[in-house]
Amino acid sequence: MIPRMATNPIPQFPAGFLWGVSTSAHQIEGAVDSREPSVWDAFTAEPGRVKDGSTAAVACDHYHRYPEDVALLAGLGVDAYRFSISWPRVRFEGGLDFYDRLVDELCAAGVRPVPTLFHWDLPVTLDWLERDTASRFAEYVSVVVERLGDRVKKWITINEPAEHTLFGHALGAHAPGKQLMFDALPAAHHQLLAHGLGVQALRAAGATDIGIANSHGPTWPASMEAADLEAAGFYDLLLNRLFADPVLLGEYPDGLGELMPGDVSADLKIIGEPLDFYGVNYYAPTRVGAPQGADIEFGGLTIPAELPFSVREIENVPVTDFGWPVVPEGLTDLLLVLQERYGERLPPVVITENGCSYEGIDDQDRITYLDGHVRALHRAVEAGVDVRGYFVWSLLDNFEWAEGYARRFGLVHVDFATQERTPKASYGWYQELLRAQG
Repeated sequence: MIPRMATNPIPQFPAGFLWGVSTSAHQIEGAVDSREPSVWDAFTAEPGRVKDGSTAAVACDHYHRYPEDVALLAGLGVDAYRFSISWPRVRFEGGLDFYDRLVDELCAAGVRPVPTLFHWDLPVTLDWLERDTASRFAEYVSVVVERLGDRVKKWITINEPAEHTLFGHALGAHAPGKQLMFDALPAAHHQLLAHGLGVQALRAAGATDIGIANSHGPTWPASMEAADLEAAGFYDLLLNRLFADPVLLGEYPDGLGELMPGDVSADLKIIGEPLDFYGVNYYAPTRVGAPQGADIEFGGLTIPAELPFSVREIENVPVTDFGWPVVPEGLTDLLLVLQERYGERLPPVVITENGCSYEGIDDQDRITYLDGHVRALHRAVEAGVDVRGYFVWSLLDNFEWAEGYARRFGLVHVDFATQERTPKASYGWYQELLRAQG
């Protein structure tokens, strides 16, 4: 049965609003024999790194099954498909041929391809702590755009450098598994520099629709006590400003530039290259307070006691199967804050990820989550925020990083033993929403 939307009228978005879904290469493609190793291959090969002991060697086998997945996209009725290009695959002989085939299949189905050029699967021989990796990224971007730029018009440079820095380089919970704490800041700077150099490479090839996908969420202090306010302000700095201010304002916030390597002033001129849109990945707000003197387990992560903040539970709200709070109005608040903070420096916004983990094919909780967030997004548009698109995470259940296959974010259920795809109730809900947009 295809579910109906809530009884409230379906919100109508402006003409030309871009509707889509998102995935990433390492999480769905498989076919490890057709690419070079990535840091995630090395990470998942270490015992205990992934909670269920799994790897992405096969994942959704999208590399071989992409025509079936493009048919699911066409049946869903989306305008666009945001996927990532595997840098390790492009480095492998003939690796770009796969993306040639995928882009052709998408274009034939009337679905706009929107590639992300880096979504965490760094070639294992490279390291974001090294400045040269940013230059290598620009060279890789030039190769990709030369091959695909005749059909691909909308590009995203890097996905969630904040998480890749924090989880992968500071806390060691993600690949490459480094536990450097604040010594991880060079990885942040070099990703930002790679973004700016990537923008330059895309512009040189004639691209005119370029953005980045940064994660954002409201930060709520645990109380109005000075210590909690200070901790929440610091967390907000790391999540919401460290990667946005250099891109949108051309400067680091609150003196953080002094902690970065190299000629930071010159680098910021590159990092701040003008963008055509700004991608926002939103999942939930975070309640933050002063350190509590002990490690905290939260949302699948261990928050070390030595950090100058602690993450607290948001009470009296539903949570997903991942334990993440469900707060749709946080999306409205976030977009209004971004508009106020960056003003005319904020390009048109695209919600490049929004989704949730729930079990089951009759996934009514996912429908409730997405319905609430689409309505929250509509309220932001009505309030004057220039939002041009919305992408659900994700099309398929997939390899969910350090959680393995325990978390299911897809509109389509994947039986990983048989690779059978089954559209969920939420797939039908999204179909209905898109049909109603006219």
